Amino acid sequence: MDLFLAISQGIGTSLATGIRALLVPLFVGVMARLNVGIDFERTGFEWLEAVWWLALLAALVVAAWLVDRSDIDVPEGVWAVVAMGLGGMLFAGALEDENYFGEAGIVPGMACALLGFLAARAFLGGAVDRLAARGESGGTINALGDVAALAVAALAVLLPPVSLAAVAFCLWVLLARRQRAGQKYEGLRILR
Repeated sequence: MDLFLAISQGIGTSLATGIRALLVPLFVGVMARLNVGIDFERTGFEWLEAVWWLALLAALVVAAWLVDRSDIDVPEGVWAVVAMGLGGMLFAGALEDENYFGEAGIVPGMACALLGFLAARAFLGGAVDRLAARGESGGTINALGDVAALAVAALAVLLPPVSLAAVAFCLWVLLARRQRAGQKYEGLRILR
């Protein structure tokens, strides 16, 4: 695999981590453990596919699911930081998998995870908020977020260039949201 494909793989896996901070690293770690499209063995990021790490992630996924269904409120910033850290590690691991300098992927991976996080909150968060205002559960929307994150991660591992389309979609979501917010405030200025 050449550098372009390794970077694309890193972009997609870290972007998907921004959508679901714990689920995607677990999924990518299992794929790496099975040597399906990615392999962290013999790299500085071999721990990303270690059994102890995958077991810890699985336990954290279950704990996060239970917390999500309880009255405990976890600040969004916590999820953003977790996603950025794990996204940076996945990007770096993808580079080292192909014998490139992995540490160079940490910061871009963090940026891609943040982009995925912000786009997911803009795209899915609004729907969940509208459902909550009507007294309905956002469980279906959250499940769609899980499926979307896993689909982006799987495509990033198996067909890395598809990751660029995911980046374009996230940027479009953020720009469209900003444009709608600008139109909203423009309407308020006209009312003055």
